[in-house]
Amino acid sequence: MSASRTVRRIAATAVAAGSVVAVVAMPASADSGHGHGYGRHQSYSTVVLGDIQYGSHSRYGGYDRSNRSLNREWVEVTNTGRRAVDLDGWTLSDRDGNRYRFDDLRLPGRSTVRVHTGRGHDTRRDVYQDSRNYIWNRHDKATLRDDDGRTVDTQSLGYRR
Repeated sequence: MSASRTVRRIAATAVAAGSVVAVVAMPASADSGHGHGYGRHQSYSTVVLGDIQYGSHSRYGGYDRSNRSLNREWVEVTNTGRRAVDLDGWTLSDRDGNRYRFDDLRLPGRSTVRVHTGRGHDTRRDVYQDSRNYIWNRHDKATLRDDDGRTVDTQSLGYRR
């Protein structure tokens, strides 16, 4: 009977130790998939910068500055959390001072919105900066700030200057 009790205690200790290791390892593994370029800030927020498509003018027929070409430039803003985040007053900017201000947008949990360079009608998945010029290039840096001006995330594109 004593041997059986010892085996149960050892098994319970092993299960408890495994649970502790899993809990301690979870934050490190949750953050490991974020390789977002230089200068990435850790944040209180579940909102991060995602993919960025820049240089569409060189891939799609030069610098014609057509609205179609401008809208092939975009930055994704992703809510990785489960709860919606109100982006009203948040900004997305580049190194040259171009700035897009989110207006009246609530980003649902586990969803993404694309911020296009050109003109268009805003939806839950796509918003438009209404620019008539290209904004993003391979030397750029995207910065996302909350409505208090705090940096939420940054991402350098391509090569650094």
